[in-house]
Amino acid sequence: MATPGGPRPGNLPPNYNPNSIADNLHNLQINRPNQPPYPGNGPRGPPPAFGQQPNSQSQPFPSSGPYSSSPFSGPSRPGPPPPGVAPRGAGPPSSGPPHGSMPPFMAANRPTGGGGGGTSSSNAPPMPASRPLTSGPLPSSAPVGPPGPFASSPLTSGPPGPPPNVGGGSMSNGPPTFGSQSMQGGPQYPSANVRPRPSTGPPPAPQTMSSFLGGPADNQPRGPVPPFSAPPRGMQPPTGPPPFSAQGQGAPHPQGSPFGAQPWQMQSRQNAPPPPISGSAQPPRMFGMPPPLPNQQSMATISPATGPSGNAVSGPSKIDPNQIPRPVPSSSVLLHETRQGNQANPPPPATSEFIARDTGNCSPRYMRSTINQIPCTSDLLNTSGMQLALLVQPLALPHPSEEPIQIVDFGEGGPVRCSRCKGYINPFMKFVDQGRRFICNFCGFTDETPRDYQCNLGPDGRRRDADERPELCRGTVEFVATREFLVRDPMPAVFFFLIDVSMNAVQTGATAGACSAISRVIADLPEGPRTFVGIATFDSTVHFYNLKRALQQPLMLIVPDVEDVYTPLQTDVVVPLSECRQHLDLLLESIPTMFQNNKTADSAFGAGMKAAFLAMKSTGGKLLVFQSVLPSVGIAALSAREAEGRTNISAGDKEPHRLLQPVDKTMKTMAIEFAEYQVSVDVFITTQSYVDIASISVIPKTTGGKIYYYHPFSALSDPAKLYNDLRWNVTRPQGFEAVMRVRCSQGLQVQEYSGNFCKRIPTDVDLPAVDCDKSIMVTLKHDDKLPDGTECSFQCAILYTTIYGQRRIRVSTLSLPCTTMLSNLFRSADLDTQFSCFLKQAANEISSAPLLQVRDRVTDLCINILHSYRKFCATVSSSGQLILPEALKLLPLYTLALIKSIGLRTDGRIDDRSFWINYVSALSVQLAIPLVYPRMMSIHDLNSKEMDGSVIPSPIPLSSEHVSDDGIYLLENGEDCLIYIGSSVDPDITQKLFGISSASEIPSQFVLEQYDNPLSKRLHEVVNEIRSQRCNYLRLRLCKKGDPSGMMFFSYMVEDKSSNGLSYVEFLVHVHRQIQSKMT
Repeated sequence: MATPGGPRPGNLPPNYNPNSIADNLHNLQINRPNQPPYPGNGPRGPPPAFGQQPNSQSQPFPSSGPYSSSPFSGPSRPGPPPPGVAPRGAGPPSSGPPHGSMPPFMAANRPTGGGGGGTSSSNAPPMPASRPLTSGPLPSSAPVGPPGPFASSPLTSGPPGPPPNVGGGSMSNGPPTFGSQSMQGGPQYPSANVRPRPSTGPPPAPQTMSSFLGGPADNQPRGPVPPFSAPPRGMQPPTGPPPFSAQGQGAPHPQGSPFGAQPWQMQSRQNAPPPPISGSAQPPRMFGMPPPLPNQQSMATISPATGPSGNAVSGPSKIDPNQIPRPVPSSSVLLHETRQGNQANPPPPATSEFIARDTGNCSPRYMRSTINQIPCTSDLLNTSGMQLALLVQPLALPHPSEEPIQIVDFGEGGPVRCSRCKGYINPFMKFVDQGRRFICNFCGFTDETPRDYQCNLGPDGRRRDADERPELCRGTVEFVATREFLVRDPMPAVFFFLIDVSMNAVQTGATAGACSAISRVIADLPEGPRTFVGIATFDSTVHFYNLKRALQQPLMLIVPDVEDVYTPLQTDVVVPLSECRQHLDLLLESIPTMFQNNKTADSAFGAGMKAAFLAMKSTGGKLLVFQSVLPSVGIAALSAREAEGRTNISAGDKEPHRLLQPVDKTMKTMAIEFAEYQVSVDVFITTQSYVDIASISVIPKTTGGKIYYYHPFSALSDPAKLYNDLRWNVTRPQGFEAVMRVRCSQGLQVQEYSGNFCKRIPTDVDLPAVDCDKSIMVTLKHDDKLPDGTECSFQCAILYTTIYGQRRIRVSTLSLPCTTMLSNLFRSADLDTQFSCFLKQAANEISSAPLLQVRDRVTDLCINILHSYRKFCATVSSSGQLILPEALKLLPLYTLALIKSIGLRTDGRIDDRSFWINYVSALSVQLAIPLVYPRMMSIHDLNSKEMDGSVIPSPIPLSSEHVSDDGIYLLENGEDCLIYIGSSVDPDITQKLFGISSASEIPSQFVLEQYDNPLSKRLHEVVNEIRSQRCNYLRLRLCKKGDPSGMMFFSYMVEDKSSNGLSYVEFLVHVHRQIQSKMT
């Protein structure tokens, strides 16, 4: 049995070299080997202080241990190239690693064929952005470890040191600890109003979650707010008119709104106490909500438009365009305590930048509810028209300023659990009988407390050691899994690369691009004997490569039978990375040349995947497939359904959704088998034509993978994105062979899970791979009445294997108040999460129902919610006003944007829609709204703008009214970045930004280069910041008026009337009329 609080025997991987990669891997210490976890069992003396060894001097929680002074950094994100670096062409890679591609620690640890950690050469593909660390150097006596693989600065002087905390102390699940000089770029997340220092390397790192879609706007002047916005004691509720009354026509508009006039007063998030909840003994604090007067509800009203005489304008539009709600960006960092005064705090908007402090509930990054007060009955929920669901992202990236997740080791006995429902110990389990028993907050069962876990209770009924035990005071903890959770030994980290070498792939440069990306990413894989790799290629046959060290060069092994494939010499094709690095470099350099004259146009995609699976079957792992053409021979061969699709798309009523379904069940059968053996598949589609993504995407969706889509693939501009996407895929926080379950309190049950996974039994979700980017939607339903005045708990538990072979259980718990008041539901609604559920449910329906039906259903969902609010909660009686709940005032805008999105439009390509459906399936909350309502900004006037402390300029509404012919505009949706050049732009500006004199000179393949002038440098800063925020190396496209690229740009102007739907004002009129007709 492990010594409590000490290192656990067996955690160190064999031959582990602490100077090599443990502190440089980007996996946030989810994947760090052997750090002593927090003790959870064993004989008890005085309770150890949180973060200290048991025999250390006890300190009050939190201790000034490894968390308070050590800076830490999250993983580097896919990001921008250094200034002036352009991607190289798609030819075969040169011998040895490219200059600038090797991280500094690799340059120190093994010889390289090319330049090591020097400056990037001019022909190297762009490197990802550094994600600089928070400020604060290590103590001068501590050796500074090498920087991570994404670091842009060379290693500082001094000998390399062992990873922090290896010898003792509480194990941290946060990012590696570095000195502040390990990476360039200054603080990743500076405090509000503090600008990071300029960097000579890649641009300053991202303010990760910041977005223009902030919380409620604040147009009122206010003074400084306290850090966690606890309202002053004794504050009186305001008196006077309702807090959101419409502004009079003659009144001056409040200043400071980037979108012009705002007709209603907006509340501050942090200045006022919440309204009480009727019937609750301890009403939860409604964080950021002012107390309305009795029988009043926070709302936004939109008055009829008025003419010069002040009378309402008659005609079809009765809504004043100046009063319509629009997103208001927030550049400040919000500080969010998950609970205050033993009550839940509603989370800040998912699209805002915030720092969460876990004070009992888990951070909203890991789990969010669509409503932050739970309706006591299903009737109440149905009346509201809203969804009740959770969006769970169990391995989400934390903000660098947040405390790391603590790891708790209960020894051989394992974590304390309810013996009936198997819920894990958490802050909301109630201890009784002097701590000898505890009551489960999920099923209500009373259990005996294990003898060595007992502790006396204080006068408040809490255990005296509650604040010293992470599992009793934190909403998210990670437990070390015991033998009972192991079906087999933890799997190694296996990465198998499968490359299309058919004629089309070679000629378009896709094969060379894939080989170049893989050869550079190999350096970022974890060192050690537990990392295995394999490579195969395919055209009409499958080619394996024997990478054994004993051979002078890799040996090709051809599998000609693509109907009944097999794997030759399994132990020779999946080998330890440490034994085959030289062979890998040689092979990846040779493949484009070997197949440069290949005349085989067929693709045995299905057979290649099946053969690679057979090679990985005994271990499991990640299969990364690079595919360029429609699979045409062998297992799971497909035919071009696109011709049939063209006729059906234009008609819109001939069941085009059938083309969005897999052609048969072959791929699904393969996918289930892959998932059963813990093989996860990611597919990188580098194509010029139709490839039937609807059929291909079944495999990534079922195995916890993802589709990456590059259409049309450009050998000039896309290799940089391909490399960054692949690098982030293998270096981000992730786990293998995972199983997840969500539990909730009596009265509720899980109705359905939705996302990228395989499900064999109703209660559990099987994830061959899980990572920080993917979320799962969990819809809930009532099976009984919940008692008013109590709280309802939700718990997500995910059992997974780290990249270093450690079995862990991450447990996130959320407890929310129950209510019988409909007005509380609307007041506590979470717009981002509600809309994310709309989006995911619409995506699920597109492939099984006509588009018109899906669009109508989305509109009806929006109308039903607003009608319920108008009928039961609003106090304004004028039928001429459209009244919106304050928390959901942007719901009509986002609903309209969804209707006009690629997935629900009647035009466009079948593959584009299939990709959109697959992309939405596992999309995180913070990226859901930008996908359909992108961020647009003008960039021709960057030098003259006041940036207000932000790199990114204020966004402008998505309407062609705001796009002038003499301007240049950037629009991004988290996946693509479009730059529109007006037809009358000053030639001097286009020359400075793009090196062209007019829009007519726009090249078909475009790479953004940095020129030696301030405007170009500002544009690069903006693009790099966006890429870093989105965790995505967005594809850049230049657009101009009058050709398809310009039409694509204007298709995102969702506030305009188009063939795909009404204008924003017309849609509000439509919604208003529907509500009025329901009221009569």
